[in-house]
Amino acid sequence: MKKGKVVLVGTGFVGMSMAYSMLNQGGINELILIDIDKDKTIGEEMDLAHGLPYAPQKMVIKAGEYSDCKDAQVVVITAGIAQKPGQTRLELAEVNTKIMKQITESIMASGFDGIIVVASNPVDLMTYVVSEVSGLPRNRVIGSGTVLDTARLRYLMADYLKISSKNIHAYIMGEHGDSSFVPWEHAYVGCKKIKDVMKDNKHPMEDLEKIHKGVVDAAYEIIEKKKATYYGIGMALNRLVKSIINNENSILTVSTYLKDDQYGQDDIYIGVPAIINSEGVRELLVLDLNEEEQSKLNHSCKVIKEMREQSIDKIIKG
Repeated sequence: MKKGKVVLVGTGFVGMSMAYSMLNQGGINELILIDIDKDKTIGEEMDLAHGLPYAPQKMVIKAGEYSDCKDAQVVVITAGIAQKPGQTRLELAEVNTKIMKQITESIMASGFDGIIVVASNPVDLMTYVVSEVSGLPRNRVIGSGTVLDTARLRYLMADYLKISSKNIHAYIMGEHGDSSFVPWEHAYVGCKKIKDVMKDNKHPMEDLEKIHKGVVDAAYEIIEKKKATYYGIGMALNRLVKSIINNENSILTVSTYLKDDQYGQDDIYIGVPAIINSEGVRELLVLDLNEEEQSKLNHSCKVIKEMREQSIDKIIKG
């Protein structure tokens, strides 16, 4: 396995935003681009490579094939179709399950034995699909989960409180979608509870829920204004991949596998805080949730499991 070798499957807006972020920030030694559209992949390789003279470090960038996955440390999957108007989430999930299955089989056929990061939507379901098809240990298949949602939350909280976003320690948990939630009892500004900061500064508590609503609505608003969101998730994916490559033991809210009654759940991928290093997910940070938060998590998991039972498991076994 080559340390710092990353393969990107899917050269759409999200994948290329991650690639551009990697080119700018460095820390990656080799980046291989794979896409069904070969010409686009070559074009993307050329365009990125022309920026190398101004990049912080040397980096090999090339349009490749699935055989290039063999010695990669990380493979990132951003391929898949976007939700079309009038299309249900289940219909989207069924189409993307077929795509994920095909991609994962191609990755594993190369002899790949690293870590797969999944960013295709619906991400919690797609991470489960990749995990099932790949047969890799569960800790080595990770979804982008609520990493972007958490960044959005910290940005909005920082803006509201006029504090650096780096000192906002708050997390969004659950499904990457409308049923996500913030465990406010475990949210801090520096080492002080956000709820106490709100009280001391005479900020109304209901503003916390308005901020969470701002996070949930953000994607819809961006899509309405510019058709897609990609820079934020591109940065978030780069952050996640670097945590793996550099063996950081960073805490990120990824979509990871719950088992043995963790958070009262079993056999499901969902967004929770986890410690990420070169092994993938080292361990989960299990928080005490209140009744309302637990019921939101249970609801997210129920929706995902119902979709799996309806058709996703059948497609995987197909």
